[in-house]
Amino acid sequence: MNKNLVNKIFITIGFLFIYRLLAYVPVPGVDAAVIASFFDSHQSDALGLFNMFSGNAVERMSIIALGIMPYITASIIMELLAATFPTLGQMKKERDGMVKYMQIIRYATIVITIIQAIGISVGLQSLTGPNGNSAILADHNTFIMLSAVSMLAGTMLLMWIGEQITQSGIGNGISLIIFAGIVSAIPSAIGQTFTMVNTGAMSFITVLAILALIFGTVAVIIYVELGERRIPVTYAKKVMLQNQNKRVMNYIPIKVNLAGVIPVIFASAILMFPMTVMSSSTNPTIMAIADYLNPNSYFFNFLTFVFVVFFAFFYASITFNSKDISENLKKQGGFIPGIRTGNATAEFLNTTASNLTFTGALYLGLVATLPFMIIKGMGVPFFFGGTAVLIVVQVALDTMRKIEAQIYMSKYETLSAVGL
Repeated sequence: MNKNLVNKIFITIGFLFIYRLLAYVPVPGVDAAVIASFFDSHQSDALGLFNMFSGNAVERMSIIALGIMPYITASIIMELLAATFPTLGQMKKERDGMVKYMQIIRYATIVITIIQAIGISVGLQSLTGPNGNSAILADHNTFIMLSAVSMLAGTMLLMWIGEQITQSGIGNGISLIIFAGIVSAIPSAIGQTFTMVNTGAMSFITVLAILALIFGTVAVIIYVELGERRIPVTYAKKVMLQNQNKRVMNYIPIKVNLAGVIPVIFASAILMFPMTVMSSSTNPTIMAIADYLNPNSYFFNFLTFVFVVFFAFFYASITFNSKDISENLKKQGGFIPGIRTGNATAEFLNTTASNLTFTGALYLGLVATLPFMIIKGMGVPFFFGGTAVLIVVQVALDTMRKIEAQIYMSKYETLSAVGL
C-alpha cells in the first residue's frame, strides 16, 4: 500500500473523528438530561429515524443535530430544477457554471437549515422532563437565535467536512458521514438488545430472527450491487493493432442498480424535512399529517417505496448517458454486434439500462421498506429498517472499490516509473 493511499485513509478517518466529536457539542441553553429522557420513549417513531441518521446527535441536541440532511435536500431541489430548466442543466455541465451551481446549493442549505433549526427550537419550548423541568434553560427568543446560529454553523461545518473527504480522502464524503452516523449507533443498539433479552422484554428467538433478517438483507444487497449486465463490444482490426500493448475493454458494464445509494438518501431527506418542521406545531391538522408520516405507519413506508423508485429512475437517467457512450464508442471504432452505430446503439443501451433500472428500483424500494415491516410484525420496540443496512453496505462497498482502484493505480504508476 503506497504512502498516498495511506494518507488519504488517515485524512478520511481524521475528518470522521472530528464529525463524531461534534456530535457531543450541545446547543447552548438546553438541558441534555431532559432531551435524553424524551428520546428514550421515542426510539421507534420519526424522531428515532432522524436520530439514527444524525448519529444520535439529536438526542444530545448537538450543533450537528440536523446532520447533513439540509445539504442533501438542497441538492435534491437543484437536481430537479436542473432536469426541468435547460439553462440550469447547462450551467451544471460547464466548469465555471458548476462553481455557481454549488454556490446556489450552499445558499439553499443555509435557508433550509435555518427553517429546520427554528422549527426544532420552537418545538423544544413545550418539552418538559419527568420532574416538570423545561428542556430550555434560556429565554425562548434568545434560545431560538442561539440554536439557529449554532445548528447552522454545525451543518455548514459538516458540509465542509464532506467536501474535504471527497477531495482529499477516500470515497464520497457525504455518504461516509451518514455511514459513520449509522454505524456509531450499532454498539448502543447491541447493548439495548442484550438488556431487553435479560429483562425478558425480548425473547432469544426474536433476536435470532432479527440477526437472520440482517444477514439476509446484507447478502441480498451485496448480490445485487455486484450484479451487472455486460454488453459485448467489438473493435475494428485497425484499432486492436494500434492498441495491442494496451488493454481494450471488450464489453460495456451496466450495473443492475445504476443509482447506488443516492435514491434511499434522497427519499429519507425528503420525508424527514416535513417531519422536522411539523414537529413544533400544535395544530390538530398538522399533527394528524405528522402521524401519517410516522415511520411506524404503513403510509410512510409506502411513500418511502414510491420516492425510492422515483429517485432511482431519476438519478439513473442522469448518471447513465447512452448517447455519450454511443458517440464515444463510435469514435473509438467499436460497435455492439448486431446493432448499428449511432442512434440505434444509444436506443439499445437506453432500453437495456431502463430494464435494469426497473429491477434495481424495485430492489431498492423493497429493501428500504420490507425489513422494517417484518421487524414491526415481530413487535420490536426500537427502530430498525433496511434503509440503514442498505446505506452501510453500499457505502462500504463503494469505499472498498475506490481503495482497490487506488491500489491498482499505484501499481501502474510504479510499473511505468521502472519502464515496464
